[in-house]
Amino acid sequence: MNFGQSISYCLSNYTNFEGRGSRPEYWWFVLFVYLLQFIGVVWDSVTGFPFMFWIVYIAFFIPSLSAGARRLHDIGKSGWWQLLIITIIGIIPLLIWLATEGTKENNSYGKSLNTRKQPLRN
Repeated sequence: MNFGQSISYCLSNYTNFEGRGSRPEYWWFVLFVYLLQFIGVVWDSVTGFPFMFWIVYIAFFIPSLSAGARRLHDIGKSGWWQLLIITIIGIIPLLIWLATEGTKENNSYGKSLNTRKQPLRN
């Protein structure tokens, strides 16, 4: 999955907390959100009105949670593990899990991503 496909898929499935999500799907979307937040910070510092960062943050909060839940499902963990971010030390295992390759076989969250049809590439 490339950058554009990832953004399109995550935004069109922003309320879908079921199924599995690949590493590229998740990390491309995270990069996109961080880039928008950076642009929001720059915009806020230039204009002097601190609102753009928060607009981006609020707009992408639910899509980020759903992408994270699907990513955790790919390694066989519940999406509720994202709550570890509340504890500062919990960020470490969460980042490790989000970067871990998904299970090759089907799990309780869905079929293996290796068996899904991938879009044709040019």
